Amino acid sequence: MPVLVGSGREISQGSSVSTKICGLSTLIDVLAAADAGANYVGFVFFDKSPRNVSIESARSLAVEVPVGIVKVALTVNATNEELDAITAAVPLDMLQLHGKETPERVLEVKARYGLPVMKAVGVADASDLPALASYSAVADQLLIDAKPPKGADLPGGNGIAFDWQLIADYDFTIPWMLAGGLTPQNAMEAVRMTGARQLDVSSGVEGAPGVKDIAKIAAFVKAVQ
Repeated sequence: MPVLVGSGREISQGSSVSTKICGLSTLIDVLAAADAGANYVGFVFFDKSPRNVSIESARSLAVEVPVGIVKVALTVNATNEELDAITAAVPLDMLQLHGKETPERVLEVKARYGLPVMKAVGVADASDLPALASYSAVADQLLIDAKPPKGADLPGGNGIAFDWQLIADYDFTIPWMLAGGLTPQNAMEAVRMTGARQLDVSSGVEGAPGVKDIAKIAAFVKAVQ
């Protein structure tokens, strides 16, 4: 199975697609993701999200993640003070910046914490594509997500997809992950249309906002393996 580690370099080849289960908030969820064969697990540090976890909770969950699974902290326009607190307490492998962080901020975060950074870029139409090049120059990975609806409280996890044809022929220069509206039912179609080798899912494996469905987690990972 292809697994992307800290440097963002693919270290093994295979026919399956790597998966990230994001927004985990209970030990049952974490173990379900691990048992299903997920490559990444994500913890959300954003007060407005139904998937938000405290630093204390995240630490208790992160220490239970089996070796080899990448532990990711999702933050939104976090300050240095907030990131200091998270990274000091939670054993992490990667930081995911899911706000309006500039390329300069991405570089600053990488230098300050010594962790790989995945930058989320919202896409709604072709006018959003130039940003991919800007962030590819500084980030270790990209997360290509659907741009949130105007006025939405959440920058991601809204359960909506964008037109995948927009990136079907895009020449990515660093590892990237597809997100936005993915489910066990459409995961392979997303791979077929975009060529994605990594998928990120959150709301698509939930029974209610913030409440993961173990069967859906297993089905999602199985769909792309």
